[in-house]
Amino acid sequence: MEKKKFETKGSLLLYFVNGSKRWFALAVLFACAVSLLDLVNPKIIGYTVDSLIGDKPSALPFYLNGFAEAMGGVSVLREKLWLVGLAVVLVALCSAVCRFLFRLFNSIGAETLVKNMRDTLFTHILRLPFAWHSVNHTGDIIQRCTSDVEQIKMFLSEQLTSLLRIFVLIAMALRYMYRISPKLMCASGIFIPVIIGYSFWFHKKIGSQFAIVDNEEGKLSSIAQENLTGVRVVRAFGREKYERQRFEKQNAYYTNMWIRLMQLMSAFWTSGDFISYVQLLTVLLFGSHLAMNGEITAGSFIEFVTYNAMLTWPVRMLGRVIANLSKAGISIERLRYIMNSEEEKDVPGASEPDFRQDITFDNVSYSYTEDGAKILDNVSFTVKAGTTVGILGSTGSGKSTLMYLLDRMYPLPEGCGRILIGDTDLKNIKAQWVRKNIGMVLQEPFLFSRTLSENISIATRNKEISRVHKAAEVAQLTDAIEHFRDGYETFVGERGVTLSGGQKQRTAIAQMLIRKPPVMIFDDSLSAVDAETDARIRAALKQNVKDTTVILIAHRITTLMHADQIIVMDKGRIAEQGTHEELIEKGGMYAKIYELQMQQSQIETEEAL
Repeated sequence: MEKKKFETKGSLLLYFVNGSKRWFALAVLFACAVSLLDLVNPKIIGYTVDSLIGDKPSALPFYLNGFAEAMGGVSVLREKLWLVGLAVVLVALCSAVCRFLFRLFNSIGAETLVKNMRDTLFTHILRLPFAWHSVNHTGDIIQRCTSDVEQIKMFLSEQLTSLLRIFVLIAMALRYMYRISPKLMCASGIFIPVIIGYSFWFHKKIGSQFAIVDNEEGKLSSIAQENLTGVRVVRAFGREKYERQRFEKQNAYYTNMWIRLMQLMSAFWTSGDFISYVQLLTVLLFGSHLAMNGEITAGSFIEFVTYNAMLTWPVRMLGRVIANLSKAGISIERLRYIMNSEEEKDVPGASEPDFRQDITFDNVSYSYTEDGAKILDNVSFTVKAGTTVGILGSTGSGKSTLMYLLDRMYPLPEGCGRILIGDTDLKNIKAQWVRKNIGMVLQEPFLFSRTLSENISIATRNKEISRVHKAAEVAQLTDAIEHFRDGYETFVGERGVTLSGGQKQRTAIAQMLIRKPPVMIFDDSLSAVDAETDARIRAALKQNVKDTTVILIAHRITTLMHADQIIVMDKGRIAEQGTHEELIEKGGMYAKIYELQMQQSQIETEEAL
């Protein structure tokens, strides 16, 4: 199914709100009920002062006047003023119940929205291509999925759901105020466009500053995330002081950006307070003048002042909504970038062929950037099904890139050759099917913060402990596990920080072996184990994966020398190809590397003796 594109911020917001809109609708309904009930008590108070305490005619609206008549009218209510007090309490109680329901449904809607946003973002990010993750920092992605999500939630739940309530309250209050005194209403209402106008001015200023703050917070999160996950490397190289200074420098800059934003927000709220106080003072002075001249009654003046006080909050809230709209807009735009990023997808009619076939690289060329140097340049070779192929080469020669292309971590562009599984082009095979049938162990494996048993069985649904033990045995991990106090239930720290390099590599090997894929790739994944363990692992693999196609990438020739075919890479091209004996006989690059490694091994042996 074609992934939906979000052309505007509003379309993305509606997409996220879809699962919680009924809760927000109920919240808005009860928010409006609160506004209407809040308008009742000032009418009752004005009626009490003018008609019950005084002798003015009733100015109650029809729905309250009928209720007053049902209770016996003015004559009865004058004698039983407690009934009026009871009515005020009942209205306040109903308002409190509606306010409670508004908060309840609003909170449910907000948390449902956050859950939906996080689930959607996480699922979408998992489906994005590996190349996307290579250019986007993990810390920034996390910050977008936490702080930006929270910002949108706060805007919707605390402000946007109150918007209709604000409009109802403003409209009804102005209507009642106009009925009391058009002159006084104009004196009060003239400040409303002023508040809205300066709110729009601050909206632009706050938005641009918040975009800077949000971006700098992402950078700070990235630095923290890198140092926490790489704490062992930082300490091993004594870089604590450098990394601390780097973090503090970014934190200081981020703090200064927040201070600038808070200065804007302080100016915004101070301006609002000043204008609100001027409005209140204007109403009090002008209203007192009208009351003294007999143009309005004392009860009407009290009623008007009450409505004016009630109007101050929603007008300022409307200004706050406008100002905070900029912050929410930046957050939505940052999430829209993620949601509009293209997911990895298969071509129409992608197939699921048997991977127990020959693998062919046919004139494959590749560059990580359009105008960058070629990492691979017209590479062609065939890996026969069920055989073991070794790949040797210096750093940057393109060894790992070959395997990333085979696993479809990077798509092979048009016109850059073909990779075939049997007779089927790799790009015409489902990506999930490719990764299900190709097992890959990297030089720096990633382990999760779980037990050893859970890490080994993480890629399979079959959690039988016997299979876990067998995979660990083939990977030569059993001896190490037996020395752990909790054995297979030993908890592995974040990224496997509690294990040695060799133990992590062997755990990753067991993690792949338990799946039994028809194609296994070892990308320099035996580099952290000693030569003896290396030999035992290769012997166990040869015995247990007889019908599997194995691709070994290594710098150590003893790891590759028993392969059925060895490919020597140099600067993105195949320099030599053949068996160990054939390459030694040629006397080329492979033979020279072999001679150097053998001499080094002899020297180390003599020094050990």
